[in-house]
Amino acid sequence: MAEHAAESKSFLEKIADKIQDHDSSSSDSDDDKPSQVEAVTTKKWRPFGREKPVHKVLGGGKPADVLLWRNKKISAGVLGGATALWILFELLEYHLLTLVCHILILALAVLFLWSNASKFINKSTPQIPDVKIPEKHVLEVASALTYEINWGLTVLREIASGRDLKKFLGAIAGLWVLSIVGSWCNFLTLFYISFVLLHTVPVIYEKYEDQIDPFAEKALIEIKKQYAVFDEKVLRQVLSKIPKGAFKDKKKE
Repeated sequence: MAEHAAESKSFLEKIADKIQDHDSSSSDSDDDKPSQVEAVTTKKWRPFGREKPVHKVLGGGKPADVLLWRNKKISAGVLGGATALWILFELLEYHLLTLVCHILILALAVLFLWSNASKFINKSTPQIPDVKIPEKHVLEVASALTYEINWGLTVLREIASGRDLKKFLGAIAGLWVLSIVGSWCNFLTLFYISFVLLHTVPVIYEKYEDQIDPFAEKALIEIKKQYAVFDEKVLRQVLSKIPKGAFKDKKKE
């Protein structure tokens, strides 16, 4: 009986040890895994509530690959070509119509001379491709352009209707800044600067987004604070001076 009691006691002790070891291991594993609350609290802030990668935000595909320098040769070629055109038109003061005419003159002269010289030197004539613009692609581009223009006109109409003061002030500030920039340089230079920024800012942001986002968050918080002060001191005083019946009459109209 004593031996049986000792064996049962040792058996129970082994079971208790195994349960204790299992509890300690499960508690360690639970400590290693972050809880859902911690995951939510440690979620990083992204501008404009962005959750997708930069590549997806830019639309994905080949255009995004070019903007993010996935293929450095193609991206460098595009940026180099744009730079060459800007130097040609802006610094050398070359005109677009003149450039197109000169290129066509050179191409036609080379092909004409090659076609006639091939008869005397016993070589094959140049294979000139039959280039045609697909009607489908032209309609798609025209449809997309029409949609964007109509969307812009709708936004301008909403701003001019006087329903949203924030949009109105944002549009006025944006147009004012754009007019200042336009007084510094012409449209071609402005377009080239935008093109260069489009090929440099996204790739820099993608590489250093963890360092840039905290500064952007602080800047956005500061902008909101300054707007709140401006809204408190200026906008409310201006709105208080406007007769209350003015907006009602406008809505009735």
